[in-house]
Amino acid sequence: MSKEDPSIILITGIMASGKSTVAQLLSEQFEKSVHLRGDIFRRMIVNNRKEVHPDSGSGELDQLKLRYQLAAQSAEMYQKAGFTVVVQDVVVGPLLTDFISYISSRPFYVVVLCPNSTVVAMREAARKKKGYGIWSVDVLDRLLRNETPRTGLWLDSSDLSPEETVNEIVKRLQNEAMIT
Repeated sequence: MSKEDPSIILITGIMASGKSTVAQLLSEQFEKSVHLRGDIFRRMIVNNRKEVHPDSGSGELDQLKLRYQLAAQSAEMYQKAGFTVVVQDVVVGPLLTDFISYISSRPFYVVVLCPNSTVVAMREAARKKKGYGIWSVDVLDRLLRNETPRTGLWLDSSDLSPEETVNEIVKRLQNEAMIT
């Protein structure tokens, strides 16, 4: 991966898998970069925001797809302006295929952080912001592992520090994460 060629990198995984920290550290590796937090588009909805839950219907999924489309469009605009964009969001299950379809710019990379559920539960317990309410760690982890297409770089970061995780991503991005 050339640090001069603007690209888009999606960092995904379940809540408390390290996405925010890793995406920030990774974006700092580039001279001209953006850390795009996809959840910002959900939080912008003032009235009638629909939260995704395990039994979500079309209304919730439509808002989730809208969030992904807005993130993808923003990422592409930043990339066209010369920035490397690290998009961070929970994009799991079959919706990963949808998200990938929203990005037409290349180079585009997908990194799935997949520490084991015990590590995720410990990280969730130790952090101030709480991501799990409606979902449990185990249910979301099963969705990630059993229903998410095996595309891009899947990285078990259970035993890695955030810095080690970023180093692994940088080392393996070109060969394992590129979407063609």
